Amino acid sequence: MGRADCAPALPLLAREALSFAYMRTSAAFASTVPLDVAGNGRHVMVIPGFMASDQTTSRLRRSLQDAGFAAHGWGLGRNKGIKSDILERLGRRVEELDIDGPLTLVGWSLGGLIAREYAKVARHDVAKVVTLGSPFSGDPRANNAWRLYEFVAGYKVDNPPIDVILSEKPPVPTCAIWSRNDGVVAPGSACGQHHESDHQVELDCTHMAFVAQPDAIRAIAKVLA
Repeated sequence: MGRADCAPALPLLAREALSFAYMRTSAAFASTVPLDVAGNGRHVMVIPGFMASDQTTSRLRRSLQDAGFAAHGWGLGRNKGIKSDILERLGRRVEELDIDGPLTLVGWSLGGLIAREYAKVARHDVAKVVTLGSPFSGDPRANNAWRLYEFVAGYKVDNPPIDVILSEKPPVPTCAIWSRNDGVVAPGSACGQHHESDHQVELDCTHMAFVAQPDAIRAIAKVLA
């Protein structure tokens, strides 16, 4: 596993450009992935990564929907970073869904950090948190996106506008899905230490492919089921 204090090497980052194109094309045009699981109507909300939107996570959600899950987007537009009111806005979105019981949050990259923090303040609304390549452990600069993040969000990555301890495990079951071939987030940062999540699953995919590659979608569905 890669270190949690060192960003992925440039060759891995270069692969993400092609993977980005694949992810965008898959979200818009690819068919759903057949899943050998039964969702049984369980509610799942997928939170997109930095600068992504619900459109980006479309293939994952459509595949889960076909398998019997009630899959929802986060409904908050493009994810431009953690804002001071992000948890309140997410809470209102959960209320709008009017779900009878808690739901599972699946967060891709930055979306996973938001999911973990929401579960800490609204534990009764969340059944489980699944993170996909989310940098919750180690140095917050152990990735190749922090400079762009600071430019867009308008603050330092180690000084967000809400009080957070990213490595602190939420009080609900958690699963960290990660990949050694992640070219954006350090694998060690996305896998974390054993006390920082309840379960860890390694995939063989790029960062951009977590929400688009069939094997990744199958692995996520298995964790959810």
